[in-house]
Amino acid sequence: MRLNYKVIINVLGLLLLLNGAFMLLCIPFTFMENGGDFKDILLAGGITIFSGSALFLSTKNIKNKDLKKKEGYMIVTAGWLIMSAFGTLPYILSGSIPNYTDAFFETLSGFSTTGATILTDIEAVPKGILFWRSLTQWIGGMGIIVLTVAILPILGIGGMQLFVAEAPGISPDKLSPRIKETAKRLWLIYLGLTATEMILLWIGGMTFYDALNHALTTMATGGFSTKNASIAHFTSPFIQYVIVIFMFLAGTNFTMTYFGLHGNFKKVFRNEEFRFYLGFSALFSLIIGFTIYFDSTEPFEQSLREGVFQVVSIITTTGYVTADYTNYDAFITVMIFIMLFFGASAGSTAGGVKLVRHIILIKNSILELKRQIHPSAVIPVRFNGRAVSRDIVFNILAFIMIYISIFAISSVVMATFGVDFMTSVGSVATCLGNVGPGVGSVGPVDNFAHIPMAGKWLLSFLMLLGRLELFTVLILFTPYFWRIY
Repeated sequence: MRLNYKVIINVLGLLLLLNGAFMLLCIPFTFMENGGDFKDILLAGGITIFSGSALFLSTKNIKNKDLKKKEGYMIVTAGWLIMSAFGTLPYILSGSIPNYTDAFFETLSGFSTTGATILTDIEAVPKGILFWRSLTQWIGGMGIIVLTVAILPILGIGGMQLFVAEAPGISPDKLSPRIKETAKRLWLIYLGLTATEMILLWIGGMTFYDALNHALTTMATGGFSTKNASIAHFTSPFIQYVIVIFMFLAGTNFTMTYFGLHGNFKKVFRNEEFRFYLGFSALFSLIIGFTIYFDSTEPFEQSLREGVFQVVSIITTTGYVTADYTNYDAFITVMIFIMLFFGASAGSTAGGVKLVRHIILIKNSILELKRQIHPSAVIPVRFNGRAVSRDIVFNILAFIMIYISIFAISSVVMATFGVDFMTSVGSVATCLGNVGPGVGSVGPVDNFAHIPMAGKWLLSFLMLLGRLELFTVLILFTPYFWRIY
């Protein structure tokens, strides 16, 4: 089966058109500082829209618009790369990030919602460029691909293959039988929650600009901030609690959010992954909160708030910070490093391994002990009361094995670039898990500016792998994908 390159080019052109349109949304914010970056953003948007139009129009009249699974995988991976390549233009043209490697790292960190940054003085960046930085995370959060599947049917191209490739978890829950309606409902929930958080942050004392930027990056579980000190800049407990709530919502399966918004709480709390997500978040928050309280002179409420904030921020892979957790007890640093491998719910904007995989892996491991005693017994793994097929269990085992292997190999490679051990493992873990801050010299108050150029390209690749959950990207490197039959 040959790849349908014309339909791939057609969809990539559409993605660039949308990308360029989003760039132009940044123009009003350029006038907050006398329009200094107006021409740069206008030119960047113009180049992107022109390039997208050329690709789209050159393949507009293709006869075969059939989009198979192979094309879906190719479009998602190539789409993320081409959007990141053009997404560097506002940074480069404005001179905010003149080095292409740094600009690509920052852009892919945005689209992959990782939140790792090379900027050493965020507040010096022009307002329009800074808004583009936040917007890349919001676009990547739900996935511009999901937005596109709502448009593709109009063009005569089915979008289900893109949805599967963009959300390659256990199974992409559909809120309605039609993929177009699913994408629309997901975006309405996403947009509604973003707007609600922005209003609450604005009421809480943030400026409109800061509230909008932080709402965009919270719902994307991205973590880019407009302030050098991240959320620590805002000392208001109200603001921090609002962000905690919306980080938690962003890390919740959007299908569960849909049911919750419709008052079906029984279905939400019946969901095994949600119960584990809520339980793990509460347990680790209490442990870290009490540890901070007993090891410092901070008031109890502040200690508990810091514990809750750091835990929810790391588990949801948002990466905001209100304190330097590496200055706490070593016990807390180790716990947070372990949480870099957790991830929140499948079907959310969070990165990481995802809790559903951990749950099924643990259950299968326990059942293996039973099977040792009763080797002839058929004991299926159950999730939400239903038996999980062996294919899914094997898929999860393969995913975990590949994830750990990539982490180990990449950490060794980073060390060969002259990066110290803690920074090597910390940077690889946080980029592969799309978290943002790590340990070592890429901790919560540090950045990635000092990482060697080769290291930044490696970490960029890991961010893409993590965002698309390994298989979508790695399958392109197999001979089976390219084989014609």
